[in-house]
Amino acid sequence: MTDVPFHCRCVLCHDYGDRDEADRIDRTVIEHVQRHGWHVVMVPEDEIGPGFAYTIGLAHTYGGPELAMFGLDVHAMHRMLNALGDTCAAGEVLADGRHHPDVVGGRRLALRQVDRGWYRTYLGRAIGFYRKTPLPVLQVAWPDEEGRFHWDEQADERHRDSQPQLWLPPGDHPVGVWTSEL
Repeated sequence: MTDVPFHCRCVLCHDYGDRDEADRIDRTVIEHVQRHGWHVVMVPEDEIGPGFAYTIGLAHTYGGPELAMFGLDVHAMHRMLNALGDTCAAGEVLADGRHHPDVVGGRRLALRQVDRGWYRTYLGRAIGFYRKTPLPVLQVAWPDEEGRFHWDEQADERHRDSQPQLWLPPGDHPVGVWTSEL
């Protein structure tokens, strides 16, 4: 989590006077958070870069961090984020440095704290929902076939490039597909 206590300032907890202006996607996010506790935004791979997905609502509903995942098929990431959301809903604390074995398909996942400098680049809908930062966000990292994470020196270059290192401030991140939006 973060050093700053999270006080929910989302559009469900506070009326900002613009609820009538919510678009269809924002209304869907709100409905899913109210009904299921969270929503997963899926951004498919395109000519600009690899796909990614992230949650909105875990902080509001359970006081836990939001989760962001990168570099796999968006539907696979959706399932993994939902499995971790269920873990959070069951009362388990999701925190920086923790590993979660066998979330989906036997994959061991690792959680890393996201630097706030990345929020506007990758978490736009979450910012719109919560309105204020800091909002707790953890990157969900997945290993290669040998169980190495993308920060491990032994991981091959393709795997190292498959996911960003969002715990680093944007200016410290290696140049690549994940920094092209900066």
